[in-house]
Amino acid sequence: MILSGIHLGLYTDYYELEMAQGYFYGGKKEEQATFDYFFRSNPFRGGFTVFAGLQDFLELLSQFTFSESDIEYLKKQGFKPEFLEYLQDFSFAGNIFSVKEGEIIFPNEPVLRVEGNIIECQLIESLLLNILNFESLIATKAFRIKLVSGEKIFADFGLRRAQGFGALHASRAAYIGGASSTSNVLAGKLFDIPVSGTQAHSWIQSFNDELEAFRAYANIHPGNTVLLVDTFDTLNSGVPNAIHVAKELEEKGFRLKAIRLDSGDLAYLSLKARQMLNNAGLDYVNIIASNQLNEYVIKSLLKDQNAAIDAFGIGTEMITGKSDAALDGVYKLAQVDDQPKMKISENIEKNTLPGKKQVYRFFDCDGKFYRDAILIENENPETVDRIYHPVYPEKNTLLEKCTFEALLKPVVKSGKITFKKQSLPDIHSHLMKRASQLPNEHKRFISPHLYKVGISKKLMKTRDTLTKKLKQKIDSI
Repeated sequence: MILSGIHLGLYTDYYELEMAQGYFYGGKKEEQATFDYFFRSNPFRGGFTVFAGLQDFLELLSQFTFSESDIEYLKKQGFKPEFLEYLQDFSFAGNIFSVKEGEIIFPNEPVLRVEGNIIECQLIESLLLNILNFESLIATKAFRIKLVSGEKIFADFGLRRAQGFGALHASRAAYIGGASSTSNVLAGKLFDIPVSGTQAHSWIQSFNDELEAFRAYANIHPGNTVLLVDTFDTLNSGVPNAIHVAKELEEKGFRLKAIRLDSGDLAYLSLKARQMLNNAGLDYVNIIASNQLNEYVIKSLLKDQNAAIDAFGIGTEMITGKSDAALDGVYKLAQVDDQPKMKISENIEKNTLPGKKQVYRFFDCDGKFYRDAILIENENPETVDRIYHPVYPEKNTLLEKCTFEALLKPVVKSGKITFKKQSLPDIHSHLMKRASQLPNEHKRFISPHLYKVGISKKLMKTRDTLTKKLKQKIDSI
């Protein structure tokens, strides 16, 4: 756990505390609320999103309490004594239902549901959004890289370019998405991620010449030598000197593991370097590439240019989720006590779905994703033979000869985590299994096919009835 032993009650937006105090003094503190977490569009103009951050969120949620100094700080901000006394003993005691971490998910479907008194549900909103939005963004980016790199491995080299300590959660999410290792040693320790790294140009420059630098490094790391060959001249200096050191390692019973290219025309240099290594009898030496890589560059290198690259080190583009700054996940009230609630908007796409809901994934006869359906929680999916577009109900789909499964499962009951913690390799394995079930047209980067998420007729009627009542109230004002 990253922040073990630290009270996290202040890790929230100020307005959450203002609303919580309002609920407390407004006679609403005993009301039972239901909130949904969902997002409105896939990042990177893609066809899917990878859900990540669940375990981190739940672990941090267990520390969402207030210390004495927190209470004193809030007192100085003007919060009232009775409310501060309530916060002294606060901890989340509600229920949470969620899809599995590593699940492939889609816009506008509730992928996590929070139930509890309205104060506790409101207070945890910012923490939830902070963790789930960010890790899901980075896991999605990493998996897009995995899709184009295939069996070739790639490492997370992004620590120095990340947004502060967000690098820790980003490294975890990148591993879920497909990274084989990280350069971030603290993330490696905290999350049990393999760590990796070579040397920087400063190592080479600190010696009198390149060959001396390579020899020194190989002497210290004879069983794990990777040489950075582009400090001066890749083909006329770096690769020839690497070949020289490789031969010296062979005489000692070792093998040069790889060379790394970090600048220039990576396709051209990799092909020339491969030829030089092979001519020297060093076909076992791998070639690693780094330098501002992303899924589009890697796809071009491997598919279009037939680059002789065996592995990649990826920094800025993956660790920051470039070119999307954030996943647009939101947290919306769906029910208070037994009354469904919804937000209506002039932009109909932003209308929310009321009440407690369950999401079912339907599969075709080949076991591939077919549709996701949002139903009222206690609705029997076996009786639902058709689902409707949430905005344009004239667009609807029959669910014939489909198998299905419920996606939202209990993960917290009465404040206690109830599911078994998964290892990161297990989470990644679940992602890969799901990816094999996702039709290829949803995986392409250019104009991916839209995966259809629909609602049941019963949920549609509930929403439309509530919408009509709300508009009547507005019109009567």
